Amino acid sequence: MRIVGINIPEEKHLNIALTAVYGIGRARAEDILKEASIEPMTMAKDLSEEQETLVRKKVESYVVEGDLRRSVAGDIKRLKDLQVIRGYRHSVGLPVRGQRTKTNARTKRQGGRKTMGSGRVKLQKK
Repeated sequence: MRIVGINIPEEKHLNIALTAVYGIGRARAEDILKEASIEPMTMAKDLSEEQETLVRKKVESYVVEGDLRRSVAGDIKRLKDLQVIRGYRHSVGLPVRGQRTKTNARTKRQGGRKTMGSGRVKLQKK
């Protein structure tokens, strides 16, 4: 089953399988299935044609995939163009929302863990 150009996993329950679409999380997947009156634990391969089209229409009513990615990229570009601190931190590759960076933020900064010494000078024996 394809929705907005994404292959939905056939061997997963629908409430999980719909999260393969960018912009649809667990809560929105549950809402879509509730509106379509489909049991969330139904496997994706067990849907009938009319249920598939109904789910497809419900998903397409939201801003998902390419449009959402373009929107997010445009928002970040706007912050960079305004030269605000959030835009600067996006461009430098630092955490944007006020997290500390002395410790933590390893994935955002692309740095591995470096072991530091104790900071004291060792005495040398003669």
